[in-house]
Amino acid sequence: MTTSHAAGQAFDTREFRDALGCFATGVTLITTQGADHAYGMTANAFSSVSLEPPLVLVCVVNGTEGGRRIRENGCFAVNVLGHHQETLSRYFASSDRPRGAEMFDSIPHSRAVTGSPVIDGVASSFDCRLVATHEAGDHIIFIGQVVALGANHQMPPLLFHQGRYGQMAEQEVGPGGEERDSPTA
Repeated sequence: MTTSHAAGQAFDTREFRDALGCFATGVTLITTQGADHAYGMTANAFSSVSLEPPLVLVCVVNGTEGGRRIRENGCFAVNVLGHHQETLSRYFASSDRPRGAEMFDSIPHSRAVTGSPVIDGVASSFDCRLVATHEAGDHIIFIGQVVALGANHQMPPLLFHQGRYGQMAEQEVGPGGEERDSPTA
Protein backbone atom coordinates (compact mmCIF):
# COMPACT_ATOMS: atom_id res chain seq x y z
CA MET A 1 0.00 0.00 0.00
CA THR A 2 1.37 3.40 -0.98
CA THR A 3 0.41 6.55 0.88
CA SER A 4 1.27 9.95 -0.51
CA HIS A 5 0.61 13.44 0.80
CA ALA A 6 0.84 16.65 -1.18
CA ALA A 7 3.01 19.43 0.22
CA GLY A 8 1.28 20.97 3.22
CA GLN A 9 -1.25 18.14 3.52
CA ALA A 10 -1.65 16.84 7.07
CA PHE A 11 -0.50 13.40 8.19
CA ASP A 12 -0.86 11.74 11.56
CA THR A 13 1.72 10.19 13.90
CA ARG A 14 0.89 6.64 12.71
CA GLU A 15 1.50 7.57 9.06
CA PHE A 16 4.77 9.27 10.00
CA ARG A 17 5.91 6.23 12.00
CA ASP A 18 4.92 3.84 9.18
CA ALA A 19 6.86 5.90 6.62
CA LEU A 20 9.94 5.90 8.88
CA GLY A 21 9.57 2.11 9.16
CA CYS A 22 10.38 1.83 5.44
CA PHE A 23 13.96 2.70 6.36
CA ALA A 24 15.80 -0.47 7.42
CA THR A 25 17.99 0.00 10.49
CA GLY A 26 20.35 -2.01 12.57
CA VAL A 27 19.40 -2.88 16.13
CA THR A 28 21.49 -1.79 19.09
CA LEU A 29 21.58 -2.23 22.83
CA ILE A 30 22.56 0.97 24.59
CA THR A 31 24.17 0.27 27.95
CA THR A 32 25.52 2.48 30.70
CA GLN A 33 27.13 1.97 34.09
CA GLY A 34 26.41 4.09 37.13
CA ALA A 35 27.52 4.00 40.74
CA ASP A 36 24.77 1.55 41.69
CA HIS A 37 24.27 -0.74 38.68
CA ALA A 38 24.25 -1.09 34.90
CA TYR A 39 21.29 -0.26 32.69
CA GLY A 40 20.45 -1.34 29.15
CA MET A 41 17.80 -0.69 26.49
CA THR A 42 17.11 -1.55 22.87
CA ALA A 43 17.40 1.28 20.33
CA ASN A 44 17.64 1.67 16.59
CA ALA A 45 18.24 5.44 16.46
CA PHE A 46 22.05 5.31 16.20
CA SER A 47 24.39 7.03 13.78
CA SER A 48 27.97 8.07 13.24
CA VAL A 49 28.56 11.82 13.54
CA SER A 50 32.27 12.42 12.95
CA LEU A 51 35.44 10.49 12.17
CA GLU A 52 37.76 13.07 13.76
CA PRO A 53 37.10 13.14 16.60
CA PRO A 54 35.24 9.81 16.57
CA LEU A 55 31.65 10.69 17.53
CA VAL A 56 28.38 8.75 17.46
CA LEU A 57 24.85 9.60 18.51
CA VAL A 58 21.92 7.75 20.01
CA CYS A 59 18.38 9.06 20.41
CA VAL A 60 16.39 8.16 23.53
CA VAL A 61 12.80 9.02 24.41
CA ASN A 62 12.79 12.02 26.75
CA GLY A 63 11.73 11.29 30.33
CA THR A 64 12.78 7.62 30.35
CA GLU A 65 15.04 5.85 32.82
CA GLY A 66 17.56 5.18 30.04
CA GLY A 67 17.89 8.85 29.18
CA ARG A 68 18.20 9.81 32.83
CA ARG A 69 20.90 7.20 33.48
CA ILE A 70 23.01 8.15 30.44
CA ARG A 71 22.88 11.81 31.49
CA GLU A 72 23.79 10.98 35.13
CA ASN A 73 26.54 8.48 34.24
CA GLY A 74 28.15 10.55 31.47
CA CYS A 75 28.87 7.45 29.41
CA PHE A 76 27.24 4.77 27.27
CA ALA A 77 28.14 1.85 25.05
CA VAL A 78 26.46 1.03 21.76
CA ASN A 79 26.24 -2.72 21.11
CA VAL A 80 25.33 -3.42 17.46
CA LEU A 81 23.47 -6.73 17.59
CA GLY A 82 24.35 -9.66 15.39
CA HIS A 83 21.73 -11.50 13.33
CA HIS A 84 21.41 -14.18 16.03
CA GLN A 85 20.58 -11.75 18.86
CA GLU A 86 16.90 -10.95 18.31
CA THR A 87 16.08 -12.48 21.72
CA LEU A 88 18.41 -9.97 23.39
CA SER A 89 16.74 -7.11 21.54
CA ARG A 90 13.32 -8.26 22.72
CA TYR A 91 14.58 -8.75 26.29
CA PHE A 92 15.96 -5.21 26.58
CA ALA A 93 12.86 -3.74 24.87
CA SER A 94 10.51 -5.45 27.33
CA SER A 95 9.00 -3.49 30.21
CA ASP A 96 8.93 -6.83 32.11
CA ARG A 97 12.71 -7.32 32.13
CA PRO A 98 14.45 -7.34 35.52
CA ARG A 99 15.49 -3.95 36.89
CA GLY A 100 18.48 -2.94 38.93
CA ALA A 101 21.53 -5.12 39.39
CA GLU A 102 19.65 -8.21 38.11
CA MET A 103 19.20 -6.78 34.60
CA PHE A 104 22.50 -8.27 33.36
CA ASP A 105 22.61 -11.42 35.54
CA SER A 106 21.88 -13.82 32.65
CA ILE A 107 23.52 -11.74 29.89
CA PRO A 108 27.13 -12.66 29.00
CA HIS A 109 29.11 -9.42 28.83
CA SER A 110 32.33 -7.67 29.73
CA ARG A 111 33.03 -4.13 30.89
CA ALA A 112 34.31 -1.44 28.56
CA VAL A 113 36.70 1.41 29.42
CA THR A 114 33.82 3.46 30.84
CA GLY A 115 32.45 0.49 32.79
CA SER A 116 29.44 0.18 30.48
CA PRO A 117 28.49 -3.40 29.57
CA VAL A 118 29.61 -4.74 26.18
CA ILE A 119 27.47 -7.72 25.23
CA ASP A 120 29.25 -10.90 24.10
CA GLY A 121 28.84 -11.88 20.43
CA VAL A 122 27.77 -8.48 19.04
CA ALA A 123 28.65 -7.35 15.51
CA SER A 124 30.38 -4.25 16.90
CA SER A 125 30.55 -2.07 19.99
CA PHE A 126 31.38 1.57 20.70
CA ASP A 127 32.24 2.66 24.22
CA CYS A 128 31.58 6.38 24.61
CA ARG A 129 32.01 9.29 26.97
CA LEU A 130 29.07 11.69 26.74
CA VAL A 131 30.13 15.02 25.18
CA ALA A 132 26.81 16.69 24.32
CA THR A 133 23.05 16.37 24.71
CA HIS A 134 20.35 18.03 22.65
CA GLU A 135 16.60 17.93 23.17
CA ALA A 136 14.69 17.44 19.93
CA GLY A 137 10.93 16.97 20.07
CA ASP A 138 10.12 14.00 22.29
CA HIS A 139 13.69 12.64 22.24
CA ILE A 140 17.12 13.44 23.65
CA ILE A 141 20.09 13.15 21.32
CA PHE A 142 23.19 11.94 23.15
CA ILE A 143 26.51 12.48 21.38
CA GLY A 144 29.39 10.38 22.59
CA GLN A 145 33.10 10.38 21.84
CA VAL A 146 34.23 6.83 21.16
CA VAL A 147 37.02 5.80 23.55
CA ALA A 148 37.08 2.08 22.66
CA LEU A 149 35.52 -0.11 20.00
CA GLY A 150 35.28 -3.67 18.81
CA ALA A 151 34.11 -5.23 15.55
CA ASN A 152 33.43 -8.71 14.23
CA HIS A 153 33.45 -8.14 10.46
CA GLN A 154 32.19 -11.68 9.85
CA MET A 155 29.02 -11.14 11.94
CA PRO A 156 25.96 -10.10 9.92
CA PRO A 157 23.88 -7.49 11.78
CA LEU A 158 20.33 -7.85 13.05
CA LEU A 159 18.02 -5.61 11.02
CA PHE A 160 14.65 -3.99 11.70
CA HIS A 161 12.26 -2.98 8.91
CA GLN A 162 8.55 -2.18 8.94
CA GLY A 163 8.11 -3.44 12.49
CA ARG A 164 9.87 -6.77 11.89
CA TYR A 165 13.31 -8.21 12.51
CA GLY A 166 15.31 -9.44 9.55
CA GLN A 167 18.72 -10.37 8.22
CA MET A 168 20.79 -9.37 5.23
CA ALA A 169 20.53 -11.59 2.17
CA GLU A 170 23.54 -13.77 1.50
CA GLN A 171 25.92 -12.34 -1.09
CA GLU A 172 27.26 -14.34 -3.99
CA VAL A 173 30.20 -13.43 -6.16
CA GLY A 174 29.43 -13.11 -9.86
CA PRO A 175 31.69 -14.26 -12.69
CA GLY A 176 33.43 -10.86 -12.80
CA GLY A 177 34.08 -10.86 -9.05
CA GLU A 178 31.21 -8.47 -8.26
CA GLU A 179 28.93 -9.18 -5.34
CA ARG A 180 25.28 -9.86 -6.08
CA ASP A 181 22.29 -10.90 -4.01
CA SER A 182 21.77 -14.59 -3.48
CA PRO A 183 18.57 -16.02 -4.99
CA THR A 184 17.68 -17.38 -1.54
CA ALA A 185 16.31 -14.80 0.83
